[in-house]
Amino acid sequence: MSPSADVHSTPPLGIIEGFFGRTWSWAARTDMVHFLARQGYDFYLYAPKADPHLRRHWQTPWPEDEWRALCALRDTCREQGIRFGVGLSPLELYREPWPQSREALTRKLQALNRLEPDLMGLLFDDMRGDLPELAERQVSLAHVAAEASTAEHLILCPTYYSFDPVLEKVFGARPAGYWEHLGQNLDPSIDLFWTGQEVCSRTYPDDHLTQVSQYLQRRPFLWDNYPVNDSASLSPYLRLDAYPASHARLSGQVAGHAVNPMNQAYLSQIPLHSLPEAYRAGGDYRPEAAFMSATRACTPPELARHLIADRALLQERGLNALTDAERRGLEDRYQPFAEAGQPHARELLDWLNGGYAFDPACLTD
Repeated sequence: MSPSADVHSTPPLGIIEGFFGRTWSWAARTDMVHFLARQGYDFYLYAPKADPHLRRHWQTPWPEDEWRALCALRDTCREQGIRFGVGLSPLELYREPWPQSREALTRKLQALNRLEPDLMGLLFDDMRGDLPELAERQVSLAHVAAEASTAEHLILCPTYYSFDPVLEKVFGARPAGYWEHLGQNLDPSIDLFWTGQEVCSRTYPDDHLTQVSQYLQRRPFLWDNYPVNDSASLSPYLRLDAYPASHARLSGQVAGHAVNPMNQAYLSQIPLHSLPEAYRAGGDYRPEAAFMSATRACTPPELARHLIADRALLQERGLNALTDAERRGLEDRYQPFAEAGQPHARELLDWLNGGYAFDPACLTD
């Protein structure tokens, strides 16, 4: 994942489990690693916002059972040839005095070194950023992290990771020259996450990526918020479509591509199936055909047939707009698959019955 990699090659592809709300089970994570290996992905970055030991209570160690599960996930990644990483979100650490902030971050990273991660994310997203010296403090902390961590590669997520004005509305005014300072002063071996023109971008125009690369003085490392559905506006939808054709033109413009999946791990495999294909196929990539083939590859034939037929209900109409008859029809169709142990159907029924409803408390816990 070096910024000096061949600009004409496919960048490293992976997932960042970086959403708010209901998390995946450890079994689902293990199955996801096997899926990623089959599809030609490169890395798995463990960074759920709901894990308090990475965010709100980041200085507190994991209980022994969770630590063992993390170690087992790392081992599965190694067995499957997937690079394993951890995304640490030390909540507003940059507001703490120096050197206490440096010492606290060093202690945490030394503890994380026991996991022997290949990648380390230092994530300052979704935190207040209205601090004049924000960029200076985050650069200093990133350099501390690079020195303290044994991971081969560090990726920093800035507090303002998009041009989307919603970030300033929610997290305060962006300091003047924030991106330029990051680009000029951050060690060039450290990558920077970027979500695009919007927090949840569907496309990444060439001129936009060129502009961002100039600001950051390196190609951005995409944090792709498709198909994530952890927000109040997105949680009523299951986002199953393949990636758009524009993704087939991203080679050479990004340092890497990390996908933030849905709260539904198994249903996320349907859109995730198409991303490596988009990069491989280039101009021959066809999103509709990719959706069809992905659904059939990820689920049994009869279940795939139903998911294809119901795509508009699940992805466009959404949970809140379903009629009682449509809801009953979906339950009748997918219940037999769920009873047979099919995890995609189980997730769909759980979503249908409110099991993934957005909880505003997840943003502050």
